[in-house]
Amino acid sequence: MIKISPKVEEALKNNKPVVALETTIISHGMPYPDNINTAYEVEKIIEENGAVPATIGIIDGVAVIGMSHDEIKEFGLRKDIKKVSRRDLSYVYSKKLWGATTVAATMILAKQAGIEIFVTGGVGGVHRNAQQTFDISADLQELSKTGVTVICAGCKSILDLPLTMEYLETMGVPIFGYQTNELPAFYTSKSNIKLEYQLSNPKEAADVIYEQRINKLDNGILITNPIPKEAEMDANFIESIIKEAVFKANTLGIKGKEITPYLLKTIVEMTKGDSLKANIALILNNAKLGAQIAKEYAKIKSK
Repeated sequence: MIKISPKVEEALKNNKPVVALETTIISHGMPYPDNINTAYEVEKIIEENGAVPATIGIIDGVAVIGMSHDEIKEFGLRKDIKKVSRRDLSYVYSKKLWGATTVAATMILAKQAGIEIFVTGGVGGVHRNAQQTFDISADLQELSKTGVTVICAGCKSILDLPLTMEYLETMGVPIFGYQTNELPAFYTSKSNIKLEYQLSNPKEAADVIYEQRINKLDNGILITNPIPKEAEMDANFIESIIKEAVFKANTLGIKGKEITPYLLKTIVEMTKGDSLKANIALILNNAKLGAQIAKEYAKIKSK
């Protein structure tokens, strides 16, 4: 059920740095043509920083590790692509469907392919009002059991960040702030939630990953990388927008896997595109860091 591109396969065979990328951000996370252009730019930045990009998606029931530019374009144009998490994989495989992988599904497929480093925008988490709805992203469970390192700009700020952090702590997921002692909040660099562990440079990150793996600690690692200062949004403004978007979603009865795409789309409309610019800036920033960490990790493994 897995097809690895020749370029990615050659890199993995020769211990060259590889960075996994998801496809939900292309098919469900950004409007056209920003989705396709951003996906291309992310791959370019990874290559410029010395690593091999491996965009992951499901095409006709086959998981593709290292999609071509034509395949990425198709993901950005098609309207029939399913959003795929762990629970959806076997169905999408059996029905020979196209599927865009979430953080959880990308982690699973990256692990199966032998890729340690995975770059995304923000991970899922505990949704606001989860005390009533029990709406908790499968990304958190995946981080607790699948040995892949995820580089992100924190958890999406549409979530309940304190509850998300409590959940991750309970599940034993190590969380690091990259050059920060505070959890980034996706659109902003600040959340007022302190992090216990910080990393100063890509080498430190690679050292932590190596120790995690050689000591058979098989769960995921979360490295949170703040959005660049010049791209971050005003915290009070974006919080007011998020609250209004959440209210709209509740009024319309939108929930489950549809809630995050709806909220992101609504926030883009309400901020007149400013949130999209921030989203693009942070994913490009994460791509650069992910490639740098992958390079350092490959060096350690080669010794």
